[in-house]
Amino acid sequence: MIRFLLRRTLSTALVLLVVTFVLYLLLDLTLDYYFDLRASTAPNIEQLFANRDRQLDLDTPAVVRYLQWLLGASGCLVGSCDLGSAWYVGQDVTSQLPGAIANTIKLVTLATLVSIVIGVFVGMVSAIRQYTGFDYFITFLNFLLYSLPVFWVAVLLKQYGAIEFNNFLADPVIGWGTIIVVSLISGVVWTAALGGRLRRRAISFVGATVVTLATIWVILATGWLNEPSFGIVGVGVLGLVAALVTTYLSTGFGNRRALLTALAVAVIGIALYMPLLNLFYYVSMTWLWMALLFVAAVAIGLGVGLLLRGPDPWVSARGGAITAGLMSLIVFVDRMFQEWPRYNQHPAINNRPIATIGASTPNLEGGFWITNLDTFTHLLLPSIALICISIASYTRYTRGSMLEVLGQDYIRTARAKGLPERTVVMRHALRNALLPLASVVPVDIITMIGGAVITESIFGWNGMGKLFIDSMNRNELDPIMAYIVITGLLAVIANLVADFLYAVLDPRIRVNA
Repeated sequence: MIRFLLRRTLSTALVLLVVTFVLYLLLDLTLDYYFDLRASTAPNIEQLFANRDRQLDLDTPAVVRYLQWLLGASGCLVGSCDLGSAWYVGQDVTSQLPGAIANTIKLVTLATLVSIVIGVFVGMVSAIRQYTGFDYFITFLNFLLYSLPVFWVAVLLKQYGAIEFNNFLADPVIGWGTIIVVSLISGVVWTAALGGRLRRRAISFVGATVVTLATIWVILATGWLNEPSFGIVGVGVLGLVAALVTTYLSTGFGNRRALLTALAVAVIGIALYMPLLNLFYYVSMTWLWMALLFVAAVAIGLGVGLLLRGPDPWVSARGGAITAGLMSLIVFVDRMFQEWPRYNQHPAINNRPIATIGASTPNLEGGFWITNLDTFTHLLLPSIALICISIASYTRYTRGSMLEVLGQDYIRTARAKGLPERTVVMRHALRNALLPLASVVPVDIITMIGGAVITESIFGWNGMGKLFIDSMNRNELDPIMAYIVITGLLAVIANLVADFLYAVLDPRIRVNA
């Protein structure tokens, strides 16, 4: 393991050294350091050119300047980081990076996690329903999303996801014809996804249609869009649903102890709902507090599973921990949305909560919950733009990998032994089907950072992408080099994580092989 890490570290350092050297020389040749002086009519124009030469040390050969830059960048390893300065704005690069990196990480992390979850689920269902109407529809939708330019999606989201939707929130009324059509479409989609015989399809269609119709009606009738909170009843229902879904996907309802563990954890979460709300109201919350509460919830889930035991206590404990984590997320979202009316009516928001530009609202005063709600409203549209593009690749990769795995001999053997289809798919097929994603996800993260360059520019999101574009427009070499180094390091780290994921998903693979 140590030899493997040392070998990868040395190869990474060599690659970054070559890349930064070549790009530094190319950028030095192409950037115009005098772009703001060429149209100047000042009488001392020659003096201004000479001052710019001294300011940027342009009389020194580019190779020497690269070595000076490399020496300063190497200081990051010992805590004395010097990545140069953004000369046009008169600011050190190290002072620009923390906020930009944090914003990009928030954007890319959220978009990647949501894309993986949805893409893997939809791809798995599409593979199971191969050559059905649902499969053809998902394939068409994937190609459509994959071919969409991100800037076009971003512009449409700003128009209809923010401007028009904010107008709709002022008077949230939908005609019955639209509600019925949406409900019927939902019924058709769920029927195609669940499949089965005619009777099962009819039940699925009627059930999905009625549930969708009832959900839309309740949302509009109760004014939930302007006062979105679940309450103890909603939290309880969602918690019990999360327990049932977790048990079904992990062990199946045949494992009674696992089912009892998940339901017990959900009931404990419901019982702790009011005490937690009191804690949230009277304690100044921070992310450290939230992390401690989340760890405590997962520990309770593990403890309940080990206490109730079953055929495999750790299987029950795993289900309890997942249920506890989902329950914590539900309570967190509920508490945050309880601040929605106060946030929406704030003078800085003015009843237009869905943001179109920036990473935060200027002059917005509020505590932990208001701040995070504001972050959510600013993250929403850029994340959707990135998700729409990246979700197609995850779906296609998962579908292709699942189809290959489902045709293997050991899958036929598992079915011949009489194992339930859920066990065959979830326990035997899905884990091996995820192996190709271990190499796709790291590359996609880097691609998404590249896509975030356009997305951040359109939405005015002050992240690494916008920093890169602004630096290119201002012909600032040092911030561009910082962007290249950081994205290169992220690419290397992502590939290193992929190697370890391969070893976790497939025990036959060893990272030191």
